Amino acid sequence: MFPDFYVHKEFFIDQWLGRPNKYYFHRPMFTGRYRNNVLTPSYDMNGYSRKSPSKRRYEGSKYSGTPKKKPRTSKERVPQPKNTVAMLNELRHGLVYKLESQTGPVHAPLFTISVEVDGQKYLGQGRSKKIARIEAAATALRSFIQFKDGAVLTPLKPACNLDFTSDEHLDNGTGIDIDKMSQTELILYVGSIVKKAKLKAKLCSSKNSSTDLLLENIKLSMQNSNKSPLSVDGQKKVPDKGPVMLLYELFTDVHFDCSTVDGAQNNCRFKMTVTVNNSKFDGTGPSKKLAKNAAAKAALASLCNISYSPMMHPQKNLPLPLDDKSSSMELPQIHADTIGRLVLEKFMEVIKGQESYSRRKVLAGIVMTENMNFNEAQVISVSTGTKCVSGEHMSINGSVLNDSHAEIVSRRCFMKYLYAQLELHFNPATANQSIFVRNQENAQYPYKLKTGVHFHLYINTAPCGDARIFSPHENDSSVDKHPNRKARGQLRTKIESGEGTIPVKSSDGIQTWDGVLEGHRLLTMSCSDKIARWNIVGIQGSLLSSIIEPIYLHSIVLGSLLHPEHMYRAVCGRIEKSIQGLPPPYHLNKPRLAQLTSSEPRNQAKAPNFGINWTIGDTEVEVVNSLTGKTVNNQISRITKQMFFNKYGSLVKNLPGLPERKLTTDYGQTKAKVKDYQIAKRELFAAFRREDLGNWLKKPQEQDEFALPE
Repeated sequence: MFPDFYVHKEFFIDQWLGRPNKYYFHRPMFTGRYRNNVLTPSYDMNGYSRKSPSKRRYEGSKYSGTPKKKPRTSKERVPQPKNTVAMLNELRHGLVYKLESQTGPVHAPLFTISVEVDGQKYLGQGRSKKIARIEAAATALRSFIQFKDGAVLTPLKPACNLDFTSDEHLDNGTGIDIDKMSQTELILYVGSIVKKAKLKAKLCSSKNSSTDLLLENIKLSMQNSNKSPLSVDGQKKVPDKGPVMLLYELFTDVHFDCSTVDGAQNNCRFKMTVTVNNSKFDGTGPSKKLAKNAAAKAALASLCNISYSPMMHPQKNLPLPLDDKSSSMELPQIHADTIGRLVLEKFMEVIKGQESYSRRKVLAGIVMTENMNFNEAQVISVSTGTKCVSGEHMSINGSVLNDSHAEIVSRRCFMKYLYAQLELHFNPATANQSIFVRNQENAQYPYKLKTGVHFHLYINTAPCGDARIFSPHENDSSVDKHPNRKARGQLRTKIESGEGTIPVKSSDGIQTWDGVLEGHRLLTMSCSDKIARWNIVGIQGSLLSSIIEPIYLHSIVLGSLLHPEHMYRAVCGRIEKSIQGLPPPYHLNKPRLAQLTSSEPRNQAKAPNFGINWTIGDTEVEVVNSLTGKTVNNQISRITKQMFFNKYGSLVKNLPGLPERKLTTDYGQTKAKVKDYQIAKRELFAAFRREDLGNWLKKPQEQDEFALPE
């Protein structure tokens, strides 16, 4: 065997050509290497091992002893002080530094950085952004820190006309001018006072000491610190930094942990848990990086009220809600995450025992809160589904579900809950448990919701129709490049036995029973259009509109695909300028919008032909075949028109305070008698026509021509 060594290729070429090659032998060929954790020796060109030369030692008495160590200087090493940015972040959390301007030539720029503390803006300049940021923080520190009684640090909110040259900024009795201190002197001075105060606080138990007052002031300052991001014209702004970086800047005790990995190999879902100040926050995503970002976003939203929601980006067509001109269209991120978590947990809870029906593509649910207390929020309904009934299974007695899309089914489950709450008034002993109270102000509506009761709709993705007709990566600034494009805002219909929507045709908006039976596809209005309808007529349905005042959604939370401009246009924006003549208390409702911090992944699997529904009070879920409109056991669903008409007949007969006790007409005629509801609905259809968005497509009228059983 030849020794393992390296030989120049020129050596063999010279050998073949007969050229001299002595100059190769004095070159280092191979110096040895590790192979299988064993150091192999080096070889020369003749195959002999050669030892590496040892290091030369110094000889003589001069170098025989160990080298002398350098004597320690009397001065001890001074720990590096914090800069002004770190010092300011300890006193005020959530500060955002903004680049105001950049002047000067390219080779010598001058940056101006601003920081807002307690509503006051402070500027700093420097040859780099870092220096300018430090200067801005130093200016802020000098302005709102006062020193009283020799060692009291009192963060104060500066007035707009604060005189920085006044004697109030002098340390009493010491003659030190805080305003004229350099950055290093200021940091050392403030740091030394804080350090001494903490040390004295441990040794001194007197409640009247200045150190206790100092610690109380620091604690109060931390509690009242401005934790929200900068705002522009009253609207919040997304922080410029990423959530993970910002979390590390605001908190020192941050620890990330990848707990579980779910899903198949080609569709993994990572779960990251971040621990901040002994509080844990979870985030999921298709990669560890995205899951880490989601966990950091959840922590920032909960601890600092900092949101990275798509609603935070500036939108040109996103006005404020009608009921509160001082707030935005965004639901607080922590509330949105709570709603999504509650619905997902309830779905996993109710599906136990029927895991074979847990496969789903769209999940929806409705959550109820009282006085916006999300700690005691209740999940009212949970549902799944993405299909509509086939035309051959239409019913003339209201015994099938026409639309089994998840958000539509959740709303029908919610109507079932409203009937149950009204039935509590049958017995005076249980009347106070209901969410409804007797209406003493408007005799036209005998009952109304209790004050402070709100309902929130959750959908794991954007509703089908106008809210989903966009590219997730399109440029927000130029949504419609072509001036004649009319695709935005158009009414759209679902396709029978399929997924997706198509625009309605310019017709009279009527489908016929015999036409559908002959083979015409049964068309159903999209979920976006139906939600827009709910924001006019309410979510209680036409029958209950004769008993209770209209009920509107307070917020809509999506699990993914929230585009603020498209979503707002779909649910209320496209008709806000043309809607008119609504009879009170009907009005255009503008729900708040939000998206979960952990977005749901895009599900490429084929949607199942079934859906489940559950309402609070149900013992188990109901599984419905979406194509037939009946349960998988071929039974009538508990949320069909027929079931609701029977419940309505019971209310008319037994509910106290109703003026009319007779119900002799069929289902369609009973709905038509609710005049204000029908006026609001006709005005909705007219608003779409005035905006040239199409005609609302109705089902064959034979579906509503059934009466109560004798």
